[in-house]
Amino acid sequence: MSTYVWNPTADHLANANVLRLGRRHGIDSIGELRRRSTEDVAWYWDAAITDLGIPFATPYEQVLDTSAGVEFPEWFVGGTFNAVDACITRWLDDGADRQAIIHEAEDGTVRTLTYRELADQVGRVAAGLVDLGIAEGDAVGIYLPMIPEAVVACYAAAGIGAVLVPLFSGFAAPAIASRLADADVKAVVVADGTVRRGRTVDMIGELAKALDRTPSVTSVITIDNVGSPTDLDGLDATVTRWDTLISDDRVPYTFRPFPAMQTLMLGYTSGTTGKPKGAVHTHAGFTVKVATEVAYSFDVKPGETFCWITDMGWVMGPLAAFGTHANGATLVLYEGSPDVPDACRLWDLVQRHRITMLGVSPTLIRALKATPLDEIAAYDLDSVHVLGSTGEPWDPDSYDWLARDVFGGAVPVINFSGGTEVGGSFLAPYPVEPIPSCSLGGPSLGMDVDVVDDEGKSLRGSIGELVCRQPWPAMTRGVWGDRERYLESYWSTFPGMWCHGDFALVDDDGQWYILGRSDDVMNVAGKRLAPAEVESVLTTHPAVAEAAAVGVPDPKKGETVWAFWVPRPGADTTGVSEQLRRLVADGVGKPFAPAKVWTVDALPKTRSAKILRRAVRAAAIGSDPGDLSSAENPEAVDAIRDVVHGANAS
Repeated sequence: MSTYVWNPTADHLANANVLRLGRRHGIDSIGELRRRSTEDVAWYWDAAITDLGIPFATPYEQVLDTSAGVEFPEWFVGGTFNAVDACITRWLDDGADRQAIIHEAEDGTVRTLTYRELADQVGRVAAGLVDLGIAEGDAVGIYLPMIPEAVVACYAAAGIGAVLVPLFSGFAAPAIASRLADADVKAVVVADGTVRRGRTVDMIGELAKALDRTPSVTSVITIDNVGSPTDLDGLDATVTRWDTLISDDRVPYTFRPFPAMQTLMLGYTSGTTGKPKGAVHTHAGFTVKVATEVAYSFDVKPGETFCWITDMGWVMGPLAAFGTHANGATLVLYEGSPDVPDACRLWDLVQRHRITMLGVSPTLIRALKATPLDEIAAYDLDSVHVLGSTGEPWDPDSYDWLARDVFGGAVPVINFSGGTEVGGSFLAPYPVEPIPSCSLGGPSLGMDVDVVDDEGKSLRGSIGELVCRQPWPAMTRGVWGDRERYLESYWSTFPGMWCHGDFALVDDDGQWYILGRSDDVMNVAGKRLAPAEVESVLTTHPAVAEAAAVGVPDPKKGETVWAFWVPRPGADTTGVSEQLRRLVADGVGKPFAPAKVWTVDALPKTRSAKILRRAVRAAAIGSDPGDLSSAENPEAVDAIRDVVHGANAS
C-alpha cells in the first residue's frame, strides 16, 4: 500500500482558481466549497459562471428548472449563448495575439494559431459551411486527427448552430458509418490521413467506404494533412477542399446566440452490445462544465498551456479545446504516438512548449516507466504546475513513479473520473488539498455524487455503485433519437438517481476511488473484486509492463480470476507467471489468486490507452467481444484468443 501523499504548496493555496471562487463567497476550504456546491447546485453553477466571466448574450432568468423531472432538467432558462463567443470572441479585445493553438506532428513539425487567427479561420469556415447549405440543426461529422483544423471545424459548425459529431481518428468504415447514419450527418470534414508510429493512416479511404452506407451526407470537406491522394470520384456528395473555405475572398460569418440548451454535440460511446449511444450536449451546458474543469480542477489561467494526449473523437478532445479556450489559455495538440521516436518524446514536448497542465493516462505512464530517471531529468519539466489523468484506475507503483520520482512530489495529479455522457468529471481532487496516491479526492464541484449499495443506500468502506443524486449542466440531454434507451441506461437501476455503471469506494479517510466498470468487476465466491486491485499488484513485478485481470465463469466460485500480462522489453519471463500468482495471493488474498496467468504480446486498448477488459474476457472465454471500433489494436483480441485456446497456460 502506498504511503505517498501530495500536499498543496503555499503557491497553490494562495493562487489557485478554486480558492479564489471560494473566497468570493466567504469559503476558505475545499471541503466547505464541495458541501455548499452540492447542497445548492444552482448557486454553485451561477457562482462559477460569474467567477469565470462566461458570457451569455441574454442573461438567464433561472439557473435550473427540474419541473419535468430530474431526468430532464432545463438549465439557464431564458438565456442565450454561443460557444464561439465564450471561447474565442471574448478574448479578442486584449488577448488577440495570445497563442490559442500549438500543434506538433509526430515528425516534429509545429504550427500555431493566435486567438485572432483562430477567430478569423472559424468565421471563414462557418461562412463556407453555410454556403454549402449547412444550416442550424444539421449534423456535421468531424473525422480528423489532433490538428488545428479539428478545433476550427468544431467551433465553425457550433457557431452556426450545427450539431458536432466528433469521430475517433482511428475508426474504420463500419464504425464511421454507424455514427454518421445514427446522427443523420449532412457534412463531414475529413483529413486525407495522419501519421502514427511513422505509418500513414488512410482516413479519407475509410470515409469513402463508409459513405456507401450513409446517404444523408451531401458534403465532404477534405483537408490535405499528409499529402496522400484523395480519390472520392463517384460519390453522391459534393467534395470541397478546406482551402476554399478559408479563402481570403470569403467574408467571415457573423455569429448569433442560440438558446442556452441548444444542441452542441453528440458524443458517441461504445458499448458491449447494441449500437453506439449518442450523448446529447448543449452549448451552455457543455461549455460551462468544461470551463470549470479546466479552471478549478486543473488550475489553468489565461496565457498558460494545456495539453492532453487524446483524440478529438473522445470527450477529452472537445473538453480540452472548449475548456482551454473558455479560460483564455493555449491548447497544445499532439498528433501521433507519444513514444516516438523514443520514450522521452512526452518530456521533450513539455520542455519545448512550456506546458503547464499535462494530461496523461495510467497506461501511457506504465509504458514510459521503464525510462531511466536520469534520462528524464535531462528535460526541463519545471513549467508543469498540474498533472491530469483519466480513463482508468491507477496502480500505486506507476502513480508514485510519475508524481514522486519524475516530478519530485512538487506537482499534484488531478485524477478525475467521469465520461462522455457526463461531459466532464464526477470525481476529482483539487490542487488545494492533500491527495493520496491514486485518489480521486472527492465529488467534483456541483456534482452530488454518492456510493450506494444494492438498495440505493449510502455506503462507506465497501464497494458500491457510483450514482449522482442531482443533475448538472453537461449531463447528457438524452441518447440521440432514443428516449427509452436513455432512461434505461442511466435511470432504471435506482429511480431518481443517475447510475453511471462504475463501482466505487469511499474509504475511512473520506478518499474516493473508482474500481472499474460495474461489468468489469469480478464476483469471486460472493465477494466483489475490482480488476485494479489485482492489476496494481501484478504491475509491481519488474518484468511486467502492463496487465489485465478478468473474471471467467467457475462452477465453484461463480467467477475466478484470470490474469494477462505483457513483458517489458528484454525481461526474463521464466517463472514470472507463478510469481505473479503468489504476489496476488499475498497482496490481495489467496481466494483471489489467479487460476491462470497468461503471457501475451499486447492488450487491446483504445487510442487513449484504456485497456478493453471486456474484450480480454471475451477472448478468454471465446465469446463475442462486442464493439471494437474504439480499439487501436483489435488484433490483440485474436492474439489472446489464440494464446488461450491454442496453447497451455504460462
